Amino acid sequence: MPLVQKIKESLKACIKGVKESDRSDKYDVFEKVMTNMLVGGVAGTSKEEDLPDGTDMPRSSCDGTRKSLFIGINYVGSQAELRGCINDVNNIKEFIRDEFSFPVDDQNFSLTLTDEPGNKGTNRYPTRDNMIRAMRWLVQGARAGDSLFFHYSGHGGSVEDKSPETDEVDGMDETIVPVDFRSAGQIVDDEIHSILVASLPEGVRLTAIMDCCHSETVFDLPFTYTIDGRLKVKEIDNRKMAIKNAISAGFGFLKGNKAKAISDGKNAIQYALKRKKADGSYDREKVVQIKKSLAEVIQFSGCRDEQTSADAKINGQHTGACSYAFINAFKQHGKNQTYTELLAHVREILKSKYSQVPQMSTGVKMDMNATFII
Repeated sequence: MPLVQKIKESLKACIKGVKESDRSDKYDVFEKVMTNMLVGGVAGTSKEEDLPDGTDMPRSSCDGTRKSLFIGINYVGSQAELRGCINDVNNIKEFIRDEFSFPVDDQNFSLTLTDEPGNKGTNRYPTRDNMIRAMRWLVQGARAGDSLFFHYSGHGGSVEDKSPETDEVDGMDETIVPVDFRSAGQIVDDEIHSILVASLPEGVRLTAIMDCCHSETVFDLPFTYTIDGRLKVKEIDNRKMAIKNAISAGFGFLKGNKAKAISDGKNAIQYALKRKKADGSYDREKVVQIKKSLAEVIQFSGCRDEQTSADAKINGQHTGACSYAFINAFKQHGKNQTYTELLAHVREILKSKYSQVPQMSTGVKMDMNATFII
């Protein structure tokens, strides 16, 4: 039973039990039972506070092999043409070479895919097959201490989740969009997670910048860090939010507030992310069991899932607003920034012209006061 179905069945069972109960503390009983039913899929876990957060997992020293992958797609000649994505790739490459000593000019350790005319027909042209192949190349042979870097600038979107055990309330998956998407299809978040997250061993760092629309959860990671209007960082554990919203939905049904119940039920499913398993338990191989299944993966995204990411013209050059802001946060404030400071500085640069809110998603609970490294 997938998690979405488990939420639905848990609600039905608990509501039925509470309605038939004469106990005065039936709402407290409902909350305890719901929590146990939803969290009990993680071995040894009986309440949401016990969900593993990866704080005891080895962190990467980032002193091993460095590899990088850059994908920039302008969709030249199409109705969806962009102008700044190849510029983004060139700018980010120069930035991490000069500031962080990544070997972006060494073909053994760096790969760039763009839809420039000269790349057509080669493995550097960002078709779906070439992009999948390049992502697998990036993580191939990764070992503890390695630092990997992935930058994508192009279209992001949503497609219908055709899985018979769909895990999205609206039936949609977040995607990145290859140049041949009309014939070959888009690359969905499940595929990205499987290749770039689940396959990595402990002690590896993967840093990704996703400058595209609808990009917040494109890596399917359990922790999200976002900036509020006061430039304060908020941490969201998507797993716990799923549980809280499911319980709130149950209370809504019990108390006759169907509108709130429906709203909270949808939120529960959205926060549940992509945890499918036949017995209804959390998927230990993906985003919940944060032990051997996840490396230290950090994804910066240009916006929330429901937002678009601007293709802008800044200082006479077409560029993605997120890529521009990321680079300039370091130019203005130097390399010695904490993750909190970096997110705040990126937001400060964006907020004067753009409504998009940058996000950081991680596979483990982060110390946001630690200094950013790659």
